[in-house]
Amino acid sequence: MKKEVKICMIGAGRVGKNHSRAITRHVPNGKIVALVDPVKDVRNATGDEFGIENRFEALEQAVGKVDFDAVVITTPTPSHQALACEAAELKKHVFLEKPMALTLDECDKIIASCEKNRVLLQLGFMRHFEPEFVEAEKRIAAGEIGNPMVVKSLTHGPGLPPAWARDLRTSNGMLAEVNSHDWDAVRWLMGSNYERVYAEIANLKGEAYHVDTPDFYDTVLVNMRFESGSLGMFSGVCPCGYGYDARMEIVGDKGIMQIGEMKGQSIITCTNRDQGLITPIFRTWPQRFAWGYIYELEHFIGCILDGKTPKVTGEDGRWAVAGVLAGTKSFQEERPVYLKEVME
Repeated sequence: MKKEVKICMIGAGRVGKNHSRAITRHVPNGKIVALVDPVKDVRNATGDEFGIENRFEALEQAVGKVDFDAVVITTPTPSHQALACEAAELKKHVFLEKPMALTLDECDKIIASCEKNRVLLQLGFMRHFEPEFVEAEKRIAAGEIGNPMVVKSLTHGPGLPPAWARDLRTSNGMLAEVNSHDWDAVRWLMGSNYERVYAEIANLKGEAYHVDTPDFYDTVLVNMRFESGSLGMFSGVCPCGYGYDARMEIVGDKGIMQIGEMKGQSIITCTNRDQGLITPIFRTWPQRFAWGYIYELEHFIGCILDGKTPKVTGEDGRWAVAGVLAGTKSFQEERPVYLKEVME
């Protein structure tokens, strides 16, 4: 019985580093044996930091030179479909970061390729593995707050997204790059698919950041109705400046549940009465969801070793993309949009 999963990391940027750190430090059954990134300086910096000797510019260069069982893809969204399908055709299991892809057709191709080649596909929705979200889901399922009626979520990021990520011509914008986790988490915790969405956007900070990207927005508010009849909403702000902020609230017919807080550590200081109480905030997403990133990769590797299906699948990724497309259509056409309009 296999006791170790050999991994080829595809992407050496911020997310690639984060996942490489999680695997090398916390997942003993996973071993990174190769690193792929088209940018030499980035590839070498990450390779040096995590002791990855085998480094390649493209995935096809690694094939035949290094033996590996799975890939972890953390590259920009436009590359996801080609890389995931290429890995699946090579019979490699696929861990794919969000957003899953740019279109539903691309999502379908990824799912079909993985199914045809009988390899596992797991999406990088780490909230499913972050301890307080896991506990919340169990307690909601147990009926602690009754039937969910309203869900609220937010993801606010401190920094300006990269140029490609904020441009609708090369990505699906902030609704995808920043708020994919909200699309996924509200559907997951409500136990129902979204039926209709209405999105409002605003460009309130672009001028201050010298952004000239067409159709740029840094602030978004989405309202939704679920197939169950329940209601939801989420907000996205990026850049927000004050830190990384990700929280949720679910109202049921028997009570309310809040998940997460702004406070990053259980420390409070007071040095003078004018300044008042001071407590640290989460500064970055790797800090906020540190254990979620570790546990999702541990889960992926465990599923490979045990032959189990990951609990976050391509279907979850596809629904998040569908939400993004409906939200984008909504703010572009200034009207509510039914999911069936983008899924047919």
